[in-house]
Amino acid sequence: MATFTHLTHKLEEYLSPSELKKVKEAYRFSDEAHLGQMRKSGEPYISHPLAVAEICADWKLDAQAMMAALLHDVMEDQGVRKEELIERFGAPVASLVDGLSKLDKIEFQSQIEAQAENFRKMLLAMARDVRVILVKLADRLHNMRTLGAMAPEKKRRIARETMEVYVPIAHRLGLNNIYRELQELSFSHLYPLRHKTLSKAVKSARGNRREVVTKILESVTSTLIAAGIPAQVDGREKTLYGIYRKMRNKHLSFSQVLDVYGFRVVVDSFANCYVALGTLHSLFKPMPGKFKDYIAIPKLNGYQSLHTTLIGPYGTPVEFQIRTQDMHRVAESGVAAHWLYKDDEGSLTDLQQRTHAWLQSLLDIQKQTGDSAEFLEHVKVDLFPDSVYVFTPKSKIIALPRGATALDFAYNIHTDIGDQTTSVVINHEPAPLRTELHNGDIVEIITSPSSRPSPNWLGYVRTGKARSAIRHRLRTVNLVESQALGKRLLTNALNTLGLDPDLPIALIERLLNESSAKTMDELYADIGIGTRMAPLVARHIMGMTENGGAIPQLDVEGHMLPSKPDPVVITGNEGATVQLAACCLPIPGDKLIGHLKHDQALIVHVDDCETAKRHREKEPDRWIEVTWAGELNRRFECRITILAHNQKGTLARIAAQIGEADAHIVSVSMDDDGDPAMKNLRFTIQVEDRVHLARTMRGIRSIDSVARILRERS
Repeated sequence: MATFTHLTHKLEEYLSPSELKKVKEAYRFSDEAHLGQMRKSGEPYISHPLAVAEICADWKLDAQAMMAALLHDVMEDQGVRKEELIERFGAPVASLVDGLSKLDKIEFQSQIEAQAENFRKMLLAMARDVRVILVKLADRLHNMRTLGAMAPEKKRRIARETMEVYVPIAHRLGLNNIYRELQELSFSHLYPLRHKTLSKAVKSARGNRREVVTKILESVTSTLIAAGIPAQVDGREKTLYGIYRKMRNKHLSFSQVLDVYGFRVVVDSFANCYVALGTLHSLFKPMPGKFKDYIAIPKLNGYQSLHTTLIGPYGTPVEFQIRTQDMHRVAESGVAAHWLYKDDEGSLTDLQQRTHAWLQSLLDIQKQTGDSAEFLEHVKVDLFPDSVYVFTPKSKIIALPRGATALDFAYNIHTDIGDQTTSVVINHEPAPLRTELHNGDIVEIITSPSSRPSPNWLGYVRTGKARSAIRHRLRTVNLVESQALGKRLLTNALNTLGLDPDLPIALIERLLNESSAKTMDELYADIGIGTRMAPLVARHIMGMTENGGAIPQLDVEGHMLPSKPDPVVITGNEGATVQLAACCLPIPGDKLIGHLKHDQALIVHVDDCETAKRHREKEPDRWIEVTWAGELNRRFECRITILAHNQKGTLARIAAQIGEADAHIVSVSMDDDGDPAMKNLRFTIQVEDRVHLARTMRGIRSIDSVARILRERS
């Protein structure tokens, strides 16, 4: 158990005596506040703030952050008021504790709206002061380490929340030690059986690997000494979650994953990284295409190393990471590696400046964004980037998420550059603005002061910064054009439904009240920039009018015909306005039905979905006909369940068959129903349409150990 004496020894290494005195005062206050309070494990509660503070001390966080770590639960658990904290410890510490208390109240739910709002709160707290999220990550890490005392269902909920929210934030901030440990702990609580099986397999395989590891270590160490390069060489163990993810994503067997050996070489200088690389390449033959230079071009979170894969003894692949001691510290601790809180930006390291810029961009997106779902839509691609690196004409490196276009590049340089873009030159050749960028592209943006963003641009930008900037510009500077376009689109949609576009005052007031728009012009602007769909707003109006309010249609004999509006067309790229139902996961080719929510969002179900049938009985008037667009240039998720004989290699053969059918595996799980002879495998895969799914399922059905396969609909 953590003790304050142990914490004091750590803090004495870098805090001044006056700062240490303030931290001690915070500890005494916290100890008194939590007196008599116990954790689920039976330990005194003060052990938790102490453990959180120890983790923060390892990152050498400043005195204010250390005080906040010790006090982080006093407002939430003991009702201490913020004013009292300001009086005792100052406004900065009180603000940090207040920020942490607000985050503690967040419970990440599965509902899209709630999760978006909670995610927004977390990221904005981080953007205002990154120390809030550093202390929160330390808090979450200790809670995950002591999760054993919780009920199984609560364990799974907290582990899933950790994997979905805290793990990617830790990774984005370069906190690799925390990132890996949170991943491992989440994996062990989410999938205890898989974790136990893999752990046992790794332990039994470790003995067989010892001889190879020793031989590689000895030959590498002696070769580097002979070359005069001071270096520390260590074997690098793969994490259990890393093994599991590689097996799942790359369809590899356990032995295939474990047959790759990993080593880390830490040298004394930048130049010796490259000398060590050449020395290793003379010792073992390099594998073509397996070299990456993250020193010249660091990852977005500041990570720097040379990566190379060589053919070692016995023909086994050996992965090497080569870096300096400073690079190693940043690789393990990211922005928390001696974080400096200075007003003068010149005193920050390059990594801290880039992180500061990213956090600032979160605040910019928030200012330009109306609601939480839209904010989450913008930020997600920046939080989970698979980066591509391109160059300006002056050879400056710009990192963008994979799939980013030339227009994303323009907005990354500056919002004004993006707004005034007229054309682009890629690798000295003119190219369309929607061109997807690739590693090494040289991009030049041509601008004109008279150029303005078009609503069409939203269709081919990838980054949150570009999307929010375009929408903000369309809402403000291009407001008149957006309103005119939106009014035209809504008029056409109302005419299609046989409704009079001149709406009565009472109906307009009710519509604005239910859509949370202040005026019709604001509603038109939202339609014009694509944050609302005109057909959905028109259906909403139709539902509010008596008898639908449609103009009666007569047949040749003068009898009234029932009006049947055209179905709403779905492309799958509508963003937060249209959501494909998670219960049945529709794919192109399915017959669709749409549930028009009261907030004018549309939930699209498969026509025969059981969940949809139940909801239709409750609200029969809020369901509309929906159809797929003709051109759909993307893939859609669906679930399949496979009953298979429990034979060696069955999972690998199924995964290989899915790969051969050009479908993508998103996730796989196994139901343990107690039958040792048969197993239920549940895959979530991405396919283009029903034809593609049928072809994939035919291939799986041809495997002799597969007894049954079906698509899950609800």
